[in-house]
Amino acid sequence: MTVRRILHNGLHLKCFKKCRSTISEANKLARLQRARQLLRQYPASLDNFVIFTDEKLFTVARPLNTQYDRIYAHHDTLKKQVPATQLLCTRPTFSCSLMVSTGMSAFGRTSVHFVEPGLKVNGQYYRDVLVLQDLADIRQLS
Repeated sequence: MTVRRILHNGLHLKCFKKCRSTISEANKLARLQRARQLLRQYPASLDNFVIFTDEKLFTVARPLNTQYDRIYAHHDTLKKQVPATQLLCTRPTFSCSLMVSTGMSAFGRTSVHFVEPGLKVNGQYYRDVLVLQDLADIRQLS
């Protein structure tokens, strides 16, 4: 018997694959404490002047994982008989990506901003383009 059969049939165990976690319990607690500190710093009358923005980088090329990319063929087939186009998984050296930014406040949400490819988002660009455009968008919505 294989180990899998022993675990499944003999010991009645089920296999689960571990998932990556982006945030631990300690990180959650630290974030909660920092958020409460920020709330104590500002009076409630400034709640309407707070704007939250976020950016997301979308990558077009999928990550390569050869563990799960399998080719199944008849048991008599030799590897050299399988076409190379089926066996080779190529991807560009520099994958294409797109950065998107949006914001929200007590007055509503902003439109979605698409950052030009190759443009570096530094402090000045963030302040002058993303935040100021977001504020103008929110003013138009309210």
